[in-house]
Amino acid sequence: MARFHKLTVADVERLCDDAVAVTFAVPDDLRTEFAFRPGQYLTLRLVVDGVEERRSYSICAPAGAAPRVGVRRVDGGLFSEWLVDRLQPGDTVEVAPPAGQFTPDLTRPGHHGMIAAGSGITPVLSIAATVLANPESAVTLIYGNRRTDTVMFAEELADLKNLHGPRLQLIHVLSREPMAAEIFSGRLDADRLGRILDHLVLVDDVDEWWLCGPYGMTTGAQEVLRARGVAKERVHRELFYVDEPPPAVHRAEATVSGETSEVTVVLDGRSTTLTLPRAETVLDAAQKVRADLPFACKGGVCGTCRARVREGEVQMRRNFALEDDEIAAGFVLTCQSHPVTASVTVDYDA
Repeated sequence: MARFHKLTVADVERLCDDAVAVTFAVPDDLRTEFAFRPGQYLTLRLVVDGVEERRSYSICAPAGAAPRVGVRRVDGGLFSEWLVDRLQPGDTVEVAPPAGQFTPDLTRPGHHGMIAAGSGITPVLSIAATVLANPESAVTLIYGNRRTDTVMFAEELADLKNLHGPRLQLIHVLSREPMAAEIFSGRLDADRLGRILDHLVLVDDVDEWWLCGPYGMTTGAQEVLRARGVAKERVHRELFYVDEPPPAVHRAEATVSGETSEVTVVLDGRSTTLTLPRAETVLDAAQKVRADLPFACKGGVCGTCRARVREGEVQMRRNFALEDDEIAAGFVLTCQSHPVTASVTVDYDA
């Protein structure tokens, strides 16, 4: 299981008033561990007043480059304000190696359709720049923002367009700034996206779709694509809330009382069996004994706490990270899973 490493900040690039790109220098002995696939993310750790905080940020660099994440400031956001306003080259940050399944198959060329909004461009940019390196691949990118001055990676996207020409169809949509054509002016909602697809994109020519942005936008995009006959397995979604706290969870006091289960946690080849209250999630309860369990958002979004149920049954209350085939294979998000049966085994090494 991944461990955190102190990495030196090689560069902090200002993208717009409220966003930066942070590049990390990786020492030679960690290069293999920090090699990433396009679309993956890094989890950063910070200890404030003795409390450990973690956040996940998507990598925006193409495969083979130094790991680089895009961060947009969120008002009151513990991590984002530090990264955007105070971080400097030469500083060190605790970073876990890349993770995530929002990644394309690079062994075969194809036409990739991408729909992003705001900071959702970060993993999409990584995927686009990587797949376009194959001269037989193409990308159609629909990117929604508020105004021109809030567009993250505007120059890099323009450079990609100049480099790859007709193999990159780049469509900008602005919600608070007039565009030359009405179809590009307004929120990137289901209605506008549908019109863009019908008039400007050959949907049937796209092999895979990659969606990243707010919940409403990505859900609307899924429905629009489904209505146009795109198979569910060809649509991939990445959803994350940067610096937003997870939804409030109402649970019993953190004591082993009421109904309990014997839960065995497998991590790094080591098994630990615990008596855990069913009122708490597996992650929250087991962390009191196994502090090395992986997590980041605790909101069912990032997928860092993913594990496979080897024995017994759990109830997962929400899920925005796992695909249907992963769930069918027994994977759950332990931050959202409550024990249901008398004994449960969850395997983080699976």
